[in-house]
Amino acid sequence: MKFFLDTANLDEIREAAALGLIDGVTTNPSLVAKEGGVDFKQHVAAICEIVAGDVSAEVTSLDLEGMLREGREYASVAKNVVVKCPLTMDGLKATRQLTSEGIRVNVTLCFSAAQAILAAKAGAAYISPFLGRLDDTGQNGLELLADIVEIYRNYEWKTEVLAASIRSPVHVIEAARIGADVATMPFKVMEQLIKHPLTDKGLEQFLADWRKGGR
Repeated sequence: MKFFLDTANLDEIREAAALGLIDGVTTNPSLVAKEGGVDFKQHVAAICEIVAGDVSAEVTSLDLEGMLREGREYASVAKNVVVKCPLTMDGLKATRQLTSEGIRVNVTLCFSAAQAILAAKAGAAYISPFLGRLDDTGQNGLELLADIVEIYRNYEWKTEVLAASIRSPVHVIEAARIGADVATMPFKVMEQLIKHPLTDKGLEQFLADWRKGGR
């Protein structure tokens, strides 16, 4: 399973890249807005200089022509840019058109297996079911993820399943158990994957014993 970092913060991306743990980055308008009025295309270019893997850049237009215009602009920034389009009627049309032009698309804001089927049929490179946001409504995001993985395997569709809106290490572990191709997560979740209290306790004990030996 590939690890993507879900952020637009360059410091977090550099840190994760230094760890050698990330295969790509996903951004969205909310994450970019947190970076304080940066030029979007320049910021995506900066991310692409740090990360060799796929970098998802999301369109903000709601109409087909706007999505196509933005998608082509973003794809011209770097070879590893993947355009994110929402799972709407125009978003699916844009996915089909951009894909036909050789531009890869990550279809985002997926909340049902039916939507995921349509994205694959439209030629999406990635489908992004939102686990945490679905959990917030009282539904089970991991069940949706499992449904999508099963359906895609039935037909050997090439669309990769990207588990998004990840809130905890449990989401990452279960996404791996289910067989998601990618998990995109905030930097804090990646840090939580590393940490375990018994690791810290064990290291403390080892060092204490080492010091007692007079070394």
